Amino acid sequence: MTTQPPLVLGIETSCDETGVALYGERGLLADALYSQIDMHAEYGGVVPELASRDHVRKLIPLIKQCFANASVTSRELSGVAYTSGPGLVGALFAGASVARSLAYAWDIPSIGVHHMEGHLLAPMLETTPPSFPFVALLVSGGHTQLIKVNQIGDYQLLGESLDDAAGEAFDKTAKLLNLGYPGGPALAACAKNGNPERFNFPRPMTNRPGLDFSFSGLKTFALTTSQQHALDEQTCADIARAFEDAVADTLAIKCKRALTQTGLSTLVVAGGVSANQRLRKTLDQMAKEISAKVFYPRHEFCTDNGAMIAYAGYQRLLAGEFDELSIKARPRWPLSALNTPQTK
Repeated sequence: MTTQPPLVLGIETSCDETGVALYGERGLLADALYSQIDMHAEYGGVVPELASRDHVRKLIPLIKQCFANASVTSRELSGVAYTSGPGLVGALFAGASVARSLAYAWDIPSIGVHHMEGHLLAPMLETTPPSFPFVALLVSGGHTQLIKVNQIGDYQLLGESLDDAAGEAFDKTAKLLNLGYPGGPALAACAKNGNPERFNFPRPMTNRPGLDFSFSGLKTFALTTSQQHALDEQTCADIARAFEDAVADTLAIKCKRALTQTGLSTLVVAGGVSANQRLRKTLDQMAKEISAKVFYPRHEFCTDNGAMIAYAGYQRLLAGEFDELSIKARPRWPLSALNTPQTK
């Protein structure tokens, strides 16, 4: 009797993107993503109730799409992984209830995955993944964290944002410049036309020891600068460029410090802000100076997606972990609370 190769369905619904994917022994077989950006753009930000309802509408069609694209059926599944937190509680429950119901109906285990662990492991989906141990810079939504990663589940928090995360600062600065939603990509696009010499923004908390971040003051500096000048198209671009440079430099300085303190030479950068090209250029230059290597997920796996959840769930289900029958959603869930899976 042959043993069926493990295959995991991953479901991501932490905020405003509905992601579904299938990951197994042969790698990523299929992934599908629906973004709610157009719906939330009308309001200038995510409306939690609308996000939850849209996840409910889109999940089953996306799951069917993944099965069709991978030419597999539910009978071939070994488990269902879903984002259990952190995130918007209603959105989390939408994905968790579907995942748990399907797992129960199919008589297979399910497991709630930590959203940030999914981001952290996203570079593992690439052809040339990083090797443990490494330092990870997680820059996703409301999170900016530096973490020492010894292995899956063994995470040591080195530093984090004490107020606004980098992504939040991007969004708020874009809003004050009337650049539209989502703010991060809009500000990056505007910054391409900016003069890097016109404004000089501070690099917060880089002149003191430690690996924590603070971006609220940088956001305020951008507001003050905008109030002191007529906001024509060029001035907006110049402010956006100065802000983007300051964030990239600050993150690079702290990453270099983290690599030096840990004695490691591998940096993993993940989360939505990791798609920013100026940040990548700055980090690549920093790494070159100290003979370190930087790994990023491919562009479509920087933002929220089902592939990263399927991969993280696959690793934990492979180690024998699974949920009880109760449905759990954790709007707040520190990454340090995760355990290291004992691989069989």
